Amino acid sequence: MRRGWKMALSGGLRCCRRVLSWVPVLVIVLVVLWSYYAYVFELCLVTVLSPAEKVIYLIFYHAIFVFFTWTYWKSIFTLPQQPNQKFHLSCTDKERYENEERPEVQKQMLVDMAKKLPVYTRTGSGAVRFCDRCHLIKPDRCHHCSVCAVCVLKMDHHCPWVNNCIGFSNYKFFLQFLAYSVLYCLYIATTVFSYFIKYWRGELPSVRSKFHVLFLLFVACMFFVSLVILFGYHCWLVSRNKTTLEAFCTPVFTSGPEKNGFNLGFIKNIQQVFGDNKKFWLIPIGSSPGDGHSFPMRSMNESQNPLLANEEPWEDNEDDNREPSISHEAYRVQCWEPF
Repeated sequence: MRRGWKMALSGGLRCCRRVLSWVPVLVIVLVVLWSYYAYVFELCLVTVLSPAEKVIYLIFYHAIFVFFTWTYWKSIFTLPQQPNQKFHLSCTDKERYENEERPEVQKQMLVDMAKKLPVYTRTGSGAVRFCDRCHLIKPDRCHHCSVCAVCVLKMDHHCPWVNNCIGFSNYKFFLQFLAYSVLYCLYIATTVFSYFIKYWRGELPSVRSKFHVLFLLFVACMFFVSLVILFGYHCWLVSRNKTTLEAFCTPVFTSGPEKNGFNLGFIKNIQQVFGDNKKFWLIPIGSSPGDGHSFPMRSMNESQNPLLANEEPWEDNEDDNREPSISHEAYRVQCWEPF
């Protein structure tokens, strides 16, 4: 009886947490809806007197608004991609692993299982990266999200403002959302500013629109400052081909730590997120190369272009050269597991 109550209580708490997780998204949606009303109706239709100015303002506003809401929608409802079935332990392997009580034997079992997979990253202690909650061997750059309760390919972070985990499947959409958010706030601030000054000087009558115009400028500037900082940080991450998790900890190769292990050069780093076809870079359509389970390495680029090796040389180049039979995938980076 007591166990049943505990299960019911646990289920109720999970349900409440799921509902509350949508509160930040609801706040953003309400702010955006109000900004739409304030800009379109109170500013353009009521305050702006010139018909030509109204048309120009509305055309550019709605063009930005469409891409802004489109990318936000994609960031929220694009599910984080999980490792495919071959990375999960089979029923037999799972039973063997759980029944084994010796940690060193369990470690060796994971090593043997990982030999069948294209996985070469390790934990800081040199062990195979294994998720004991999802019962799978983690692909490179994959991490377990404690909020989503799943392992996410190329996980960047869990964002409460989109109530979703940002990773391989939706990082491009998230970055576009930040870009269009900055542009949205900047456009509103620049077009509203002149009317803010007119209201301030008393050149326009003090009507209901005054409150909306003044507050619209304040909110746009406030969000612009915070968003441009966040967008700039993620632009830096993209230019270095890093995730947020990898930026806060030094990735570990099989040959040792290397903070620039995935850095392929500025252009190639951008292509790793947006793809090779530039016509899709501004549109929220999936174009990231690969399947999220494996990624090109800096070490491979250095073998093709020795000039890159002078930038930040590897500590154990001699050891790497002694193992020509190991593919370039063997030099992937692993980040300390924060979850």
